[in-house]
Amino acid sequence: MVLLPLLLLPAAPVVTLGLLGYGFGTLGRPGRYRSVAALLGAVAAGFYTWGLLHVAGAVVGAQDGGASSSPLLPCRTPGQEERASKVVDYTVDYVPLRFVCETTGGGRYAAESVPGYVNPAVAGFALAGVVCGAAPALASGRRAAKGPAV
Repeated sequence: MVLLPLLLLPAAPVVTLGLLGYGFGTLGRPGRYRSVAALLGAVAAGFYTWGLLHVAGAVVGAQDGGASSSPLLPCRTPGQEERASKVVDYTVDYVPLRFVCETTGGGRYAAESVPGYVNPAVAGFALAGVVCGAAPALASGRRAAKGPAV
């Protein structure tokens, strides 16, 4: 489960480029909402890919053994050395995207491996894409409820 970022890394750019291609390819046709929704989805997927690269780097850093491997390298935060010394394991959360350090006694904290702007950007662009994609369906439902124009 922890190596999933390494498996997702090849797929994420493909999704991003596919959405970009669809968005730009259909931009001049009627129904621009779908094109704009695809472009917003591509931006969200791009930000997620960027965060996934950071998580994959943290996983590789945590898996790397050696003389300075304890505490785990991604779990070391300047000024928080005592907390980092109690780290026993790690997990990866995919929504929101983060590298989580697990401490003795069942404690957990998110390491600062994913930039702070990634998760809000993914959520914002994905939500905007969903709203933009759903707008035509909502508009046609309202027109149908009003009845035919006289």
